Amino acid sequence: MTLPPPTSPHLQAPISVTRVMLRVLVALIPGLIAYVWFFGWGIVINLVIAVSTALVTETVMLSIRRRPLLPFLSDGSAVVTACLLAFAIPPLAPWWITVSGISFAIVIAKHLYGGLGYNPFNPAMVGYVMLLVSFPREMTSWVPIIAFSHFPLDFAASANFIFTGHLPPGITIDTLTEATPLDALRTNIGLGNTVSEIRAQLGLDEATSQLLSVTPVFGALGGKGWEWVSGGFLLGGLWLIYRKVINWHIPTAMLAALTIMALIFYLINPERYASPLFHLFTGATMLGAFFIATDPVTAATSPQGRLVYGAGIGILIYVIRAWGGYPDSIAFAVLLMNMAVPLIDHHFKPRVFGHIRE
Repeated sequence: MTLPPPTSPHLQAPISVTRVMLRVLVALIPGLIAYVWFFGWGIVINLVIAVSTALVTETVMLSIRRRPLLPFLSDGSAVVTACLLAFAIPPLAPWWITVSGISFAIVIAKHLYGGLGYNPFNPAMVGYVMLLVSFPREMTSWVPIIAFSHFPLDFAASANFIFTGHLPPGITIDTLTEATPLDALRTNIGLGNTVSEIRAQLGLDEATSQLLSVTPVFGALGGKGWEWVSGGFLLGGLWLIYRKVINWHIPTAMLAALTIMALIFYLINPERYASPLFHLFTGATMLGAFFIATDPVTAATSPQGRLVYGAGIGILIYVIRAWGGYPDSIAFAVLLMNMAVPLIDHHFKPRVFGHIRE
């Protein structure tokens, strides 16, 4: 016997916060694999420290606020915050950097405002900005890619340095770390070099790099190694859109605005301003577009508002990168647009069904 299907409306079980956060963590895996492949095991150690700190801090704050532990610890929000901040911290940063940043993000940026759903600013980016302003030396010491590093560290050596600060004999932190591609570009342009000269000096192939004992900084599209990490985050972000975990509006608007800004100035003076592809595939652009800016709590809510919000982030990213003091600027752009979200939501309210918009 065949039963006729019921008529609409059809009710679907709402997706839980835990499932959303789990899918976000899964989407981070391609970027994580590329990160470990090119920059070593430090990111894995940072992730373990960050997640452990986030869970402990979350437990303490929930206990102080007399909230039930299991529902909030199992929703995955603290773990996602920890992972996003861990990706933004240099892989060989001291353990107390990670602990301080995560604790600040959970306590100040999240629970001070009432917990998940009430925080006006992205907690991971608040923690990152606090660390960058307070500890600039530790937060700007990045390692070169393993294939070109003259002193690559294995898991044990990386863990030993992160927890004790000791390196193998003959290695110093200055010989092990370098500036990021964005920082190297900004610094050299400030010294009067052109983009072509900088790419010729720092975009070396493997043979020339070994001959001159110089680590290449630039790759075919963006920063050497970073273009693959960005590709991993792009792949994970597209999967999130396909699974309808996030909407397409914010990533598309952010990347489009950044591309347009970079293209305009690149066409005006290609020897002073990098190409749009360099900005898209260097630094935390893809991580910011798909995993940070799309935070449902701190982002705009309406479709039109999301487009304005994402475009504002993209424009601010380029402005700060080109003329500001911080080379990457994802965190500052996101936090500035977090401040503008109430105004954006006020002017882009969705029309209520049955009512005429005034």
